[in-house]
Amino acid sequence: MKSPDLSPSRSKERHLPTAVRKAHNATWQPSLLGALAVAAFLTSCVAPRANQASTHAIPPREHAHLVATYSIAAFDPETGDLGVAVQSKFFGVGTVVPWAKAGVGAIATQALANITYGPSGLKLLAQGKSPSQALERLTQKDGEREERQCGIVDAQGRSASYTGKKCLDFAGGRTGKSYAIQGNILASEKVVQAMETAYLEAQKVKTSELADWLVAALQAGEDAGGDRRGRQSAALLVVREGAGYEGASDRYIDLRIEDHKDPTHEMARLLELHKKVYADEHFNRPERK
Repeated sequence: MKSPDLSPSRSKERHLPTAVRKAHNATWQPSLLGALAVAAFLTSCVAPRANQASTHAIPPREHAHLVATYSIAAFDPETGDLGVAVQSKFFGVGTVVPWAKAGVGAIATQALANITYGPSGLKLLAQGKSPSQALERLTQKDGEREERQCGIVDAQGRSASYTGKKCLDFAGGRTGKSYAIQGNILASEKVVQAMETAYLEAQKVKTSELADWLVAALQAGEDAGGDRRGRQSAALLVVREGAGYEGASDRYIDLRIEDHKDPTHEMARLLELHKKVYADEHFNRPERK
């Protein structure tokens, strides 16, 4: 899935002076206006936008398909809920990054995302592998593993995060009991640090639940600088046994913002709306024995 490449090619930049020179050397005749219009058009095509950030670390075409993002995969031992929250400067991030299965685990796969890490990782967890063992198996035979990033947490609260050596800076993660946080092309390491702090602090609110903690982590990451390319989409997936529509699935919460100027705040708004629409599910939370 590649984003359209709106950046100018070097060849256009190299040949621009010739095009402009020809326009200026044209004789005064009716076609001169047309030549000048062409020159103006070419100039507008290659001139950088005023609000477009530039960095040597993010070539325009080669990395347009990267799911540069920050995410958190987590587990609530009190209810058994498992979930993933993610935000990115990438259209429809929810179709790529979050994977989870009730009673098994939650996985976030990103950067040069290998979406097979989702179902394959969950299968390994179901077989009894730990998150660390699952990541080792997933990356072992992956020829592009150095460009991958992945976070895993299981239904026992074990966690692990992997960042390939070729992921673009800042890239890294933090793990703890029942959570894995990771990000790439971030403003700085402070993004994942802020996410961790916010996630742990949010748990202290008595009426809160896993979804609240995940969204709090996302907002903290954004406030700390987030994805240094900008923001566009977000997703929140929380699974719970039999909590899907009519009890037919484990998708308790599955919210996605595909294209929005402020996806983290929009996610918070949708979560509050979800609590009103599905009030019984939010009120009657399961208690683990």
